[in-house]
Amino acid sequence: MEKETLDQTEKLMNKAIAKLKEDFSLIRTGRVNSRILEKISIIYYDTPTPITQVCQVTIPDARTLLIQPWDKNILKDVEKAIFKSDLGITPSNDGTNIRLVFPPLSEDRRKELVKNMHKHGEECKVVIRSIRREQNEHIKRAENDDLISEDTMHKIQEKIQKTTDKFIIMVDELIKAKEKEIMEVH
Repeated sequence: MEKETLDQTEKLMNKAIAKLKEDFSLIRTGRVNSRILEKISIIYYDTPTPITQVCQVTIPDARTLLIQPWDKNILKDVEKAIFKSDLGITPSNDGTNIRLVFPPLSEDRRKELVKNMHKHGEECKVVIRSIRREQNEHIKRAENDDLISEDTMHKIQEKIQKTTDKFIIMVDELIKAKEKEIMEVH
């Protein structure tokens, strides 16, 4: 039971870290990242489709995304979708490609992004702590049902706490690295 509980705890906490990394990848830094386009979709053959699946997206420089639709007939649809999105960038259409030029981040905007990023980090820590609480309750129920001894329960709870501490440190390291990336001026 100990191994299964610890494996389950680690698995759930890894999922929380993966979600945090995904959230962080969508936060804009000084360098553009094509992942910010993943949430923007167009209707392509009656199906909502992310523009990253119907276009080639390249990064010619640190502040520019070049979007080349594989089907030239969807160029206007892609342009409209970007315009309607929350990117806050006006797309530039040259007839075959769409160019998105991101202005440099102001100091205020960087601080706002860091604040938002810290919020995501705190939410991840809350999820990790709730996983710890649920696993501890599970172990306590097993002890109450006489499936494990009280000593075993305490031993497992200590290991769950060590795992929790390890993942909280991981979150702090991810926050620190992303903050450095956001505050870096290119």
